[in-house]
Amino acid sequence: MLRPDASEGRALKKRLKVSVAKAVVRPDLLQVEQPLSTVPTVHRFLQKTRALSGPIKERIAQANLNVTVGTVFLGSALLGVSTAAAVYWLSGWLLLAVLSGAAATWIPYAALNLLATRRRNKFEEQFPEAIELLARALRAGHAFTTGLQMVADEMPEPVGGEFRLVYDRQAFGMQIADALRDMAKRVPLLDARFFVTAVLTQRESGGNLAEVLDNLARLMRERFTVKRQVRTLSAHGRMTAVVLGSLAPALALLMFFIAPEHMIAMVTDSLGQAMIGGALVLQVIGILVMRRIIAIEV
Repeated sequence: MLRPDASEGRALKKRLKVSVAKAVVRPDLLQVEQPLSTVPTVHRFLQKTRALSGPIKERIAQANLNVTVGTVFLGSALLGVSTAAAVYWLSGWLLLAVLSGAAATWIPYAALNLLATRRRNKFEEQFPEAIELLARALRAGHAFTTGLQMVADEMPEPVGGEFRLVYDRQAFGMQIADALRDMAKRVPLLDARFFVTAVLTQRESGGNLAEVLDNLARLMRERFTVKRQVRTLSAHGRMTAVVLGSLAPALALLMFFIAPEHMIAMVTDSLGQAMIGGALVLQVIGILVMRRIIAIEV
């Protein structure tokens, strides 16, 4: 009669040991500032340059990458130097090597921005469904924190991960209001700020939160539909901007290989250098104007 109980006790102890072994400390659940670099000297230097490292740190958080700011800066520097050395070794033109290296240093930042934008767009697409799931949980009688856990378990990334982080942080003792505000900072979307504002207002003044969330989800879906329509209608303008913005640099690079004597004469002559400087300024102005024209906020 005692053997089944003893075996069940051993099985329970085994499961507890496995759970303890798998338990890990999650620094993202604690209010501890993450290091900007694993090298102490680089970390102290980046702390003094918050204006430079702050935006990169925010982009890393928005992209949900497990890298430090120092890694991004180091990768950018190495890529720029290696690209400049390779171009100079292949062509022998110092100016082309410098320009190529300077352009290559921006590739990590562009990739980081692309990953953050993709994750934000995916979150925006999944967010209305998550809000509706939370509203159904509240209507069924569950607590708000239980609804957060249900959304974290049912929804895929990135919505599920963000709600999981909110739930875990409040479970570890953080105020739910602070956890929600942190989510709004990590996800720079107007819909996320609407959600946080609606929840915090309801917790202070009362009301039917499930109905508020249903209306908010419907509004999000309508905005998302309009945004897709605007993106479809502005596709021609965006493609035109890409072609016009890349046409002049592509032609200049092609001329370096087709007629290098003409390009060398333009680079070495003072009048040619002035023309190149003016062309670069006009090119940047044109790109900024085209971006302003095709950027339509919904």
